[in-house]
Amino acid sequence: MTVAAPVQATGPASSLRPEMRPAVMAKSAAPVGAVLRPQLRPSPAPAVARPEDQQEAAVMNVQATSNEGFNRWIDGFRARARAQGISDATFDAAFRNVRYNADVIQRDRNQSEFTKTLWDYLDSAVSDTRIRNGRAALERHGPVLDRIEAEYGVEKEVVAAVWGLESAYGAVRGDTPIIGAMATLAYDGRRGAFFEEQLIAALKILQSGDTTADRMTGSWAGAMGHTQFMPTSYLSYAVDFTGDGRRDIWSDDPTDALASTAAYLKNFGWISGQPWGVEVRLPNGFDYTQANRSITKMPSDWARLGITGIDGQPVRDHGSASILLPAGAEGAAFMIFKNFSVIERYNTADAYVIGVGHLSDRIAGAGPIRFGWPRNDRALRYTERKELQERLTNAGFSTQGIDGRIGPKTIDAIRSFQRSNGLTPDGYASISLLERLR
Repeated sequence: MTVAAPVQATGPASSLRPEMRPAVMAKSAAPVGAVLRPQLRPSPAPAVARPEDQQEAAVMNVQATSNEGFNRWIDGFRARARAQGISDATFDAAFRNVRYNADVIQRDRNQSEFTKTLWDYLDSAVSDTRIRNGRAALERHGPVLDRIEAEYGVEKEVVAAVWGLESAYGAVRGDTPIIGAMATLAYDGRRGAFFEEQLIAALKILQSGDTTADRMTGSWAGAMGHTQFMPTSYLSYAVDFTGDGRRDIWSDDPTDALASTAAYLKNFGWISGQPWGVEVRLPNGFDYTQANRSITKMPSDWARLGITGIDGQPVRDHGSASILLPAGAEGAAFMIFKNFSVIERYNTADAYVIGVGHLSDRIAGAGPIRFGWPRNDRALRYTERKELQERLTNAGFSTQGIDGRIGPKTIDAIRSFQRSNGLTPDGYASISLLERLR
């Protein structure tokens, strides 16, 4: 469950290529006529101030300084934790080895902007390897997943797909100590209130006996276990499906984590048997203003407007649905149902929801998305999204704010601009649209 704005398509950790540095050779010239004698020990080379050394020293100085303030913050936090019902014994055990974690702050401040296109994201999220591993996981844990599906009414393929995207089926669960990370982020103050709430929740988990501080590990941002629960979500929705008295989402046994994911989705209204979405074919002359999350119709009503499944047949009446064009008129179109919005409770980005939904379909044996994507396009960077909003607003198509987020108001402004310029009003924020505005 991602806490930062970008979609956290969680999966196997990236492999970072080591930095290649040229060797620094120190030369010393001997005086003319001097007798060169062998030395028992090499003389120390002249000191060369390398940028990486200076950066490391600066980080160490920051960390040393921060530890002083951090320790004072912990002393003050103790009273707030006590007021939330945390015992001194729990607090002392949890904070015994906690230190200010400068690496967590660096990651929080320098998160890479999510600039992948949807199709690039799906190439990774729903790769052949992830599909194959998902089917293997389904076979390996079939009896458990069958019981979970029977208990919560959430299809086992959907639970497996969340597991696959969040931790590559348990392979990458994160090894950052949660108490230290949450304390560091709460002390840092940029999102202090949010992370202090998570820290209190983490302490409550420890106090309940579900796990111990040394086993409570996860991502630097606090997501834990096989399906990456934040501490507050864990407290509200995690379940003890094994019946051993602990809600153990950290164990190599994924049972409690998978059941907790199903319980979470059920709590937010999962409808058993309803698809998240269905790829559809749009008719010639389709009114693209109808592709709006706020416009819902039964599939049979959409069929009367010419919208069918990719096979040309009307989509079954699974429930009220809207039309989604995640890549505009040049990409695949989907008829999405309530279960789409349920998956959004895990992560709000369309790319993530489509990733989970499509991966679950592929694990179940369905084929790939048929229509395809505008692969010559690229995603807009944050600065370009802000520029797009500024240029639209200056052209008389107000986006009601310049924040770099392509939300409903910006989409409406794009559509108005497209209509006034004889373009297909699909509301898609593309680089070609930005170039036209320039």
